[in-house]
Amino acid sequence: MLNTFFQLFKWGFVLFGLVFLLGVGVFAYYASKAPNVTQRQLASGGSSTLYTNDGHVLLTLGQEKRYYLKYDEIPQTLKDAVVSIEDKRFWNEGLGIDPIRIVGSTVANIKGHDISAGGSSITQQLVKLSVFSTNASDRTLKRKAQEAWIAMHISRQYSREQILEYYINKVYMNYSLYGIGTASKYYYGKSPDKLDLAQTALLAGMPNAPTFYDPYTSPARARYRRNLVLQAMLSNGKITQAQYDRASTENVQSGLIYKHDTQSHLRKVDDPYIKEVVDEVRAKGYDPYNDNLRITVNINQKAQNKLYELANDNKIPFTDNKMQVGATVVDPNNGHVIAIIGGRHLPDVQLGLDRAVQTSRSTGSSIKPVLDYAPAIQYKHWSTAQILSDTPYIYRGTHIQLYDWDNRYYGNMTMRYALEQSRNVPAVRTLESVGILRASKFAKQMGVNVDVNMGLSVGIGANASSLQMAGAYSAFADNGIYHKPQFISKIETVTGDIRNYDTAGKRVMDESTAYMITDMLKGVITRGSGTKARIDDLIQAGKTGTVKYSDGEIKKHPSYEGTPKDSWFVGYTRSYVMSVWTGYDNLADGKIAGRGQDAAAIYYREMMSYLMNDKANIDWVKPSSVIVRKYATGDELYQEGHAPSESSVNHRNVNRIPRTIIRRYQRTPGYNFNQNQKNNSQGEQSNNQGNISNNNQRTTDRNNQPVRYYYYYR
Repeated sequence: MLNTFFQLFKWGFVLFGLVFLLGVGVFAYYASKAPNVTQRQLASGGSSTLYTNDGHVLLTLGQEKRYYLKYDEIPQTLKDAVVSIEDKRFWNEGLGIDPIRIVGSTVANIKGHDISAGGSSITQQLVKLSVFSTNASDRTLKRKAQEAWIAMHISRQYSREQILEYYINKVYMNYSLYGIGTASKYYYGKSPDKLDLAQTALLAGMPNAPTFYDPYTSPARARYRRNLVLQAMLSNGKITQAQYDRASTENVQSGLIYKHDTQSHLRKVDDPYIKEVVDEVRAKGYDPYNDNLRITVNINQKAQNKLYELANDNKIPFTDNKMQVGATVVDPNNGHVIAIIGGRHLPDVQLGLDRAVQTSRSTGSSIKPVLDYAPAIQYKHWSTAQILSDTPYIYRGTHIQLYDWDNRYYGNMTMRYALEQSRNVPAVRTLESVGILRASKFAKQMGVNVDVNMGLSVGIGANASSLQMAGAYSAFADNGIYHKPQFISKIETVTGDIRNYDTAGKRVMDESTAYMITDMLKGVITRGSGTKARIDDLIQAGKTGTVKYSDGEIKKHPSYEGTPKDSWFVGYTRSYVMSVWTGYDNLADGKIAGRGQDAAAIYYREMMSYLMNDKANIDWVKPSSVIVRKYATGDELYQEGHAPSESSVNHRNVNRIPRTIIRRYQRTPGYNFNQNQKNNSQGEQSNNQGNISNNNQRTTDRNNQPVRYYYYYR
């Protein structure tokens, strides 16, 4: 009998040893697969606060402001309450886990046939909140093992005080709130050090099940949980019986605030800007809703308010309420986006559609300085007096003819005049001369990505956003230095790490190129296509841009013939660059009509007048590398060492009298000119969306044979 007992004991011991070794092996295997945890992950756990460059709080992301409590700001009563209910042996846990609690939890789990009963220390809970999902279905043996391993690891790296600080600021408190400090402000309208014992105990108990113990909707359950915390504090020697008796009988809803206005006018005005801030923070590798960041943004709130006001009042002649706008204002000296508008009559939807950053609309002729003329000056050293030909043009390798807006051709003209009057044919000839690949690389340096597969038609309209166009023109305004538009200048983490994002910028063109473009674009406003943007005595430069409807769109809506699909204006001073797009979201929403065609330029004019009201009216300084010479066409500029000959620029070579095509013939039979000839519409409209894809049928004969045209001019 005794021998049998010893045999059973021996084999039982062996079995236990095997199970123990197996458990250690499984634990070690799971632990080896555990993820690394950074201090940033531990310290995160709530929305970030946005600050303006002068240090003022703009707002906090999320529903309510987040109040992060440093350890010495956490009231002792709150520390005692959290430790008593969550992990009473916390201060003595050398390993970061509580073996006694784990054993008790294991027994309870075995009885319940699962492993979900709580045996986690505060350190383990911090790990769970920082790394793992909190879903019940994810509470697996593997997860528990990794959680314990990481807890042991971080308990050697961080003090108990740090761990408790991270935990108190990380826990979820319902209503999109993170951290007990934030919850204190939300529920009671005051900081935790102003709460009484009962209120402190309520908040300390809520992280266990914040929705279930909601004092607003479930006061009975909230009272039960609060009294459990008070009982734990009493058992732990942190409060007296008298304190317990008083606090446990207090009305659980005593002191609660019931009004929480989470929709504000400020948020509505700033929403497009905030949306871009959120996207930019994420692009830099942070989580703006969980990393508790101090983010310094570049917004000028007064300018943002004015941009919003102008878009929604009756000063700007928008055709109707469905006509939309997307606009961006940038400081060209540092790339700071100071204001942005994503549309008119914005809905009460946070982080909604931002039309200022959409890249699905053509820029029309506003792309010409960026893609056509600046590369020609930079790479081919053309002067502003360079003679360009405004004559009938067929895209190379096709039978597709390029039309100007008025179906007229002006013959030879200077580059300056071609840009001022926004002639399409000279612009495309310029791009062809530079080379589309080289020109697209030039534009890319300025933040504009051009689809070269569209062919030379991109020279009169490429898809880009108002944000990108403002950034590109800022390189002209800042003498050839490009600053990528930035909504954020600095990010500071709770661990004290600071990332500054302001840069000195990048030179993307010679100073002479930028100056010569600016000098020509001044004329666009004073005597060219952009006179609606003129502001008396203000030194500024800018460019218009309009886009026509395609033939297919006109077929669906014949009344749209002769009106622009999109209208742009991009202008600048030494202090600000503003890019404006106007149009309709959908074809069926309406057409730009009447003075609505001038809305982009007028919107720019009103906003720039406001911005420059308290700014010095400073001109650009001509660099020594630019030479001024008087020609028959007026004062023209060229780069030093690249002067055009006198004979190339005179009244005999330059013709500013428009010549109208009155008849066109071709020798291939079967082509009806009168039926297929089309007017290109009003204004200086780009036909990049219509010519290439829609003119092919009217310029190719029925046998797909080459067509030779003969033009007769008046």
